Amino acid sequence: MQARVRALETILTEKGLVDPQALDRIVDAFERKIGPRNGARIVARAWSDSAFRARLLADATEAANSMGFSSPVGAHLIAVENTPETHNLVVCTLCSCYPWEVLGLPPVWYKSAPYRSRAVIEPRAVLAEFGVALPPDTRIRVWDSTAETRFLVIPMRPPGTQGWSEERLAALVTRDSMIGTGLAKRP
Repeated sequence: MQARVRALETILTEKGLVDPQALDRIVDAFERKIGPRNGARIVARAWSDSAFRARLLADATEAANSMGFSSPVGAHLIAVENTPETHNLVVCTLCSCYPWEVLGLPPVWYKSAPYRSRAVIEPRAVLAEFGVALPPDTRIRVWDSTAETRFLVIPMRPPGTQGWSEERLAALVTRDSMIGTGLAKRP
């Protein structure tokens, strides 16, 4: 797939139909500016503002868009919250549906057939491969993202972060923690 994308990009560039610098700026924006930073800000606000957290769990699209992102979140974003009893994991079993506006570009593994099938069949084993070891009594809930419904996991807030600013909290939120294949960083 990567070879095909490179070949297509080369042909379009040679024909003058695509500016490679413009493509680089678009990719950079989704990787570093629009992407996971937006999701991290959403999670940090949910951690520090209980009213916002309630809004996010009730209507994630509205709550996320209320933060004024330059690229509004598409319709049907659903937020699910990790707790000591339940850990949420997001997968798209059909292809790679993913909330780009919140999480940035999807990682290669998210689009892979092994992740898409194994996350449903053996989620605990998949999480262990990502370094996430959960207590045996923690329930794992797998959410299947679709073109109509995208998910954002609100990871558990790390202990020792009370009184932190949203900016400082956002630095603890990773893309993987918002997919469920990781946990928030420890302070």
